[in-house]
This record gives sequence, structure tokens and C-alpha cells, in this order.
Amino acid sequence: MPQLSLYVHVPFCLRKCGYCSFVSFPDRDETRQKYTDALTREITLSRQDGFTVSTIYFGGGTPSLMSERQINAILERIHQLYTVSEDAEITLEANPGTVDGKYLQSVRKLGFNRLSLGVQSLSEKDLVFLGRCHSAKDSLRAIHEARLAGFNNLSLDFIYGLPNRTTSVWRGMLDEIIGLSADHLSLYGLTLDPDTPLGRAVASGRTPAPDPDQAAEEYEITSRKLAEAGYRHYEISNWARPGFESRHNTVYWKRGEYLGLGVAAHSFINGSRISNTVSLDGYLETLSKGELPRDEIEAINPELALSETIFLGLRLEDGISMDDIGRQFSIDLPGRYVREIAELSALGLVEVSGGNLKLTPRGRLLGNEVFLRFLPS
Repeated sequence: MPQLSLYVHVPFCLRKCGYCSFVSFPDRDETRQKYTDALTREITLSRQDGFTVSTIYFGGGTPSLMSERQINAILERIHQLYTVSEDAEITLEANPGTVDGKYLQSVRKLGFNRLSLGVQSLSEKDLVFLGRCHSAKDSLRAIHEARLAGFNNLSLDFIYGLPNRTTSVWRGMLDEIIGLSADHLSLYGLTLDPDTPLGRAVASGRTPAPDPDQAAEEYEITSRKLAEAGYRHYEISNWARPGFESRHNTVYWKRGEYLGLGVAAHSFINGSRISNTVSLDGYLETLSKGELPRDEIEAINPELALSETIFLGLRLEDGISMDDIGRQFSIDLPGRYVREIAELSALGLVEVSGGNLKLTPRGRLLGNEVFLRFLPS
């Protein structure tokens, strides 16, 4: 039976971080309950027959603001309508300041077997700069309590390239991060949308802009130190101990099928990309009428499907098998992209090894320049 991944978007936050441009809304108990009810209706209305669910991911926003009862209602509806694999990876994103030992034990018993904590930094100064609503102590406590609750698959998020932090400080923080013994690490360079508070602060000159050279140096240091610590750099921004790679996110990179549930969620089903409305009121109202809250449905043509398969696959450590893609799309891939591959190889951004086209370490730094070469003309 074909496999399907489910993404459940929980858009509520205690407050919006200064760098965040994602769709989120202030947390209110009444609205959260209405949203839970709407989600269960959407799960029913959007049911996909003939699939086994292999991964479930609660992302946000701050999913850990949902009560155990609300989360259980969502999971129960999923289990009522789908066959969920016995070894399914079920992830909960959490803000360290919103969870305690009791909550973590409860969600572990509900079936979550992977926890992703948005730590972002171990410096109080950095967390204030980023507008986070938790402290470094909150993070250390949450990590400890997560392990006590039985989470044997723990992922931590961090941000490098902060303009108010030196590279030497980041190097020292990496040693602390490694010492936390997480199973998975997601590390992202700070990028600022002009419509975010930090983006406006940079535009007005009140805050220095992130330095791309500093970010590149910190990325290279990160790659080296994490490799020495036994982490596999399996995707551009993700490192894992062997066997702890994110199965859910790998579905995205390999163009597997996934169903997005919730406001602003995206799906890829039957060759089409589907997006839900970004309006919370619109989402709740549409589902109250028994209708799906679709905003756009895009059928992916073969040319775009080929491009997506290439640039998403190149994000992974092993890159793409040129023979496999050639068979899938009935093309001679090296012949079709002979000029692009030659130019990118000359620039030191890609290499061909064992029949696979993959990014070099330099190519990982400049991935977007590579991906642009494979977009449809």
C-alpha cells in the first residue's frame, strides 16, 4: 500500500519572534478549541483512500500550546480514518518554555515518538535579540525532561550567523550543543524578511545586517565539528546520528506524497500541489460549512516535476541518481543538462560520483545558485 505523510499545522504562538515570517496568530483558549474542531473536520473531509500513514508531523507556530486533550482529538481522528504504520514517525514541535515534564509524559503516551525543540540559542542575549519567549535554562530543562519522558528521538533547532554574536562565540556554543547529545540537529542561517520586526530594524539601521561571510564561515565550522562528533550531514541544514534522519522531512525532499492540514498548510497529492487559505477566520468559516479551505491547486507538469526532483534531491547528502531520474522521466539527464553540469562542476559547486550528481561542500553554501540552473526556462 502506498505511503502518505501528514503535516498538521498549529498556527498559535505566545508571541511572534522578531525574525519569523511564518503564518501565526496570538494564542487564545477559545480560538484554539475552535481550531481543533475545524482540524478534525478537515481530516475527515480530506481523507485519502488507499494509503498507509508513515509519518505525522505537528508543526507551527507552537503545537505545544495545544492541550493534551486537543492533540488527542486530532490523533484519534487520524487513527479512525487511516491505517497508521506501527513504526510511524510521529513528531511534535515544541517551544522549550511551553512544556514541562508532565506535559511531555502525556504527549509521549499519546504516541509521539519524536520531539523537536526550537532552542535557537544557548545565550540569553541571543534569545532576547531574536524575540524568543523562553530562556536557555528553559531549554536545558526541557531537554532533560524530554529524555525522562521517554523521547529517544530528540531534535534541536539552532540559528547561526547572528549579527550580534562573534564566530568565536558560535564555535564555543557548538561545543555546548554537541554536549547536549541530541539525536538530530537542524541549524539555519539567520534570514530576515523585510516585513518582520528584525527586518525593519536592519532596514532602519538600528540593527546590523547579518554578514553572509560570517554565516558561511560558521556553517563550515558547524559542518566540520558535527562530523567530528559523529553526526551525518544528510541534508543542507540537517545533521543526524545514523538512523535518526527526519523521515517526515525526507518525504518532502524526495517528492513523496503528503497531506497538509490546517491554516496555510500545503499538500502534494496525485501530482498536484495544494495550499490552504492563510486566513484563520476563513479557515474556520469554510470548514464550518463542511467545505475544504483550499486556496490554490496547481497541477505539476512533467517539466516542473523534473526540476523539482533535481533541486530537492540535490539538498540531500547523496544527491540524485542520474540513471534513476533518467528512467523516471524517460530522458538522458547528463545529456539534457550537459552545459549546466559542466559549468557548475567548473565552479566547484557539484560533482558526479558513482552515477550520482551531488553538491560539493562549497555547493552546499551556494545551493540556491545551483538550484536555479535546473528551473524550467
